[in-house]
Amino acid sequence: MKIGLSTDSVGDLSFTDALDWIAAHDIDSVEISTGGFSSAPHCDLNALLEDQDARKSYVGEIENRSLTLTALNCNANPLDPHPGRRESAQGVLFKTIELAPKLGIETVVTMSGCPGDPGGGPYPNWVTFPWQPEYIEILNWQWDEELAPFWKKAGQSAADQGVNIAIEMFPGQAVYNTATLQRLRQVAGPSVGANFDPSHLFFQGMDPIRVIRALGEDFIFNVHAKDTYLDPHEMALNGGIDTRTMDRVAERAWGYRTLGHGHGETWWRQFVSALRMVGYDGPLSIEHEDPLMSPQEGIIKSVEFLKPIVMRTHP
Repeated sequence: MKIGLSTDSVGDLSFTDALDWIAAHDIDSVEISTGGFSSAPHCDLNALLEDQDARKSYVGEIENRSLTLTALNCNANPLDPHPGRRESAQGVLFKTIELAPKLGIETVVTMSGCPGDPGGGPYPNWVTFPWQPEYIEILNWQWDEELAPFWKKAGQSAADQGVNIAIEMFPGQAVYNTATLQRLRQVAGPSVGANFDPSHLFFQGMDPIRVIRALGEDFIFNVHAKDTYLDPHEMALNGGIDTRTMDRVAERAWGYRTLGHGHGETWWRQFVSALRMVGYDGPLSIEHEDPLMSPQEGIIKSVEFLKPIVMRTHP
């Protein structure tokens, strides 16, 4: 396993300055965003697709610092009912799938997407409850008419180019838990699997370690190392569906935190062990979204937290 970093966490730095900072702080690998919800501060997707010399120079900057590029990230809503947003998200996804093998990597991280409804409005419609019956009608339409056709196409495109698509289970998207991810893979094929980020599972009441075991071997393509703190008082009062904005950290039922500030070392040791049990040996890619700590401080503390936990050798 490697200690990695999503470079958007240091998005205020230029590409080369970010790599210098990363290499100086005991990080082994990088995951770089190509667009979508990210402004892609460290990647010009179109330029890299068009120019072999640009790709060679780009990878060289990474490898010259003894770093490894392990994944490209294009998290977005590729099934957004707004035509402009949908076209943009799908364009970035398929370009990223095309670029990945040209850079010598096989993992693209993204989200499943969340369609709208048959009425044709411009906003996504995330169905979370089976009553009243209209909700099930919307959900069935989304899977039959939107998710299945698109992901059959995307899954085949990835398979044709030797790329794995790592789907992040994320509330607000059609794939947000174990059952919906497994359903998507049945539709799209084995080139679609998991970008496993436990921080999105805690507040849904899920046990990430049990989810890892349920997914089993050859399902987890990438892992994000990000923690979540659950406020027991607010969780008891209001539960994990919390629409208060993320900056209202003192009021919310939960919030993203630096590693160790939500769950302790024992839990993370069990998490890493569960990953090894199902054959995962890739990066633990730190993703800093802690509103109480600067990115640099949070990343450094996360690296130091992971050093005695990550499994680097095999018996």
